[in-house]
Amino acid sequence: MWVAGSAEMMTASLLYIHKGTAFDAHEQINLKDMKAKHILLVILISAVTGVGSAYLYGKFNNRSVIASQAQVPVNYAGLFDGGGTPGPVDFEGAAASATPAVVHIKTKTNPQQTNNTQKRRSPFGDLFGDDFFDDFFGGRGNNLPQMASGSGVFISADGYIVTNNHVIDGADELTVTLSNKKQYKAKLIATDANTDLAVIKIEGTGYPYLLFGNSDEVKVGQWVLAVGYPLTLETTVTAGIISAKYRYLGVNQRKAKPGANTVESFLQTDAAVNQGNSGGALINTSGQLIGINAAIASPTGSYAGYSYAIPVNIVKKVVDDLIKFGTVQRAYLGITSARNTDESTDGNVQDGDGVVIGDVMPKSAAQEGGLKKGDKIVKLDNKLVSTWTELTGTVASYRPGQKITVTYIRGGKEQTTTLTLKNSAGNTDVVKTSALDKLGAEFATLDAKKAKEYGVDGGVVINAISDGLIAEQTTLKKGFIIIRAGGKAIKSVDELKNAIESAGSSIIIEGIYPGYEGVYTYAINDLNRNEP
Repeated sequence: MWVAGSAEMMTASLLYIHKGTAFDAHEQINLKDMKAKHILLVILISAVTGVGSAYLYGKFNNRSVIASQAQVPVNYAGLFDGGGTPGPVDFEGAAASATPAVVHIKTKTNPQQTNNTQKRRSPFGDLFGDDFFDDFFGGRGNNLPQMASGSGVFISADGYIVTNNHVIDGADELTVTLSNKKQYKAKLIATDANTDLAVIKIEGTGYPYLLFGNSDEVKVGQWVLAVGYPLTLETTVTAGIISAKYRYLGVNQRKAKPGANTVESFLQTDAAVNQGNSGGALINTSGQLIGINAAIASPTGSYAGYSYAIPVNIVKKVVDDLIKFGTVQRAYLGITSARNTDESTDGNVQDGDGVVIGDVMPKSAAQEGGLKKGDKIVKLDNKLVSTWTELTGTVASYRPGQKITVTYIRGGKEQTTTLTLKNSAGNTDVVKTSALDKLGAEFATLDAKKAKEYGVDGGVVINAISDGLIAEQTTLKKGFIIIRAGGKAIKSVDELKNAIESAGSSIIIEGIYPGYEGVYTYAINDLNRNEP
């Protein structure tokens, strides 16, 4: 550097002057004068050089730092548009708006009921009675109802509430408590295990509810509030930030039916969430709903820093489907993602700056739109897509029959195509699933003449049995006539449908076989099970 060079020059001059002492005595006076002049000159030059070097060093180095700090980097774009740095955030208004619209859900699950033919008898029952060993060994404890609780969010003034499927799964009774301590009995409308969402309803009007925000516009670092009823406490509000988007955890896959097409694209936050917060609201500072709290990442089962919410853009589409059709209308592109062949990574999906297509399904929306294996999808409706989780999360907010613009790269060139999304059957028809569909049987209202012949007031005859709950759980046969379900007399298919829809997770059906004496009883469980 410049300073180090000046020091070397000064050392060389002193050595040169020291050698001057070898001249004779006559020249010593002149040498002394010259020596003094040289010393002064060297000192002057060294001082000037040192100061100049220090000045130039500071000038050039500071110029690069200061010049770069005088410009705003692209990563700060928009941050200072309002002038200065962002001010403090006020959570009071958002919290006050949201808390009346978030409810406490308590569930009660009755012990599974079985008929005498399904119950395994004790070998000592004839001597002591079946109940003796149940009492002695605590078997009756298994017959006690199970209680649990979670949270829910009003989404309309007429009592519709969204919550997690795992909050109400298998429940026979649902009780909703509002923030003003009023309690209501709720009925189940529909559930979807693939997204872990459910809709329940209480009677009445004029309820407070939350407005939907836009989860696509949520940014990492944005302040959010979690509102719910953790650990059976009263309404609780916690604050945090969005720490990541489009998270996949695999929790829905573990809970859904094997082979189901689950959807996970969680918002990750550090707002404190505990057991009981499930189904509660994640809101922005404007009080808008941006997610439904669903899971936590924890080694202990309690909050440890990360919680996860289902994005509201998925929620509002799923909820609308459940209310209108009773089941979710799932849209598909008809592609698989290319597998990752890099052994240094853990994932098996090729994630990065887009989604590389592995295979294209025959007659799918992707095939009809011209997409091919090896194409890299980078945008959906002009929204950037980086990972498979982002892609599936975006497609989950559409229905079969809707069009979507796909931007992809092929051969290094960006291209665009517009697709019409399809359902799993390869068409755009509306899929409807009723409670009767899960039973797996063909039902018909018993003819009045036949009812009189069989000595009953009416009933529903089973004309055929296919795959479903009846075949899985009972020995019920074709020709069986249902006369009671859930303790109610049944005279038509509609009455049977209503009885099953209001039964919760299990129901007892009673009926007769023409030509045989007696009334036969069968228990059907797992009525809340969701089909893929």
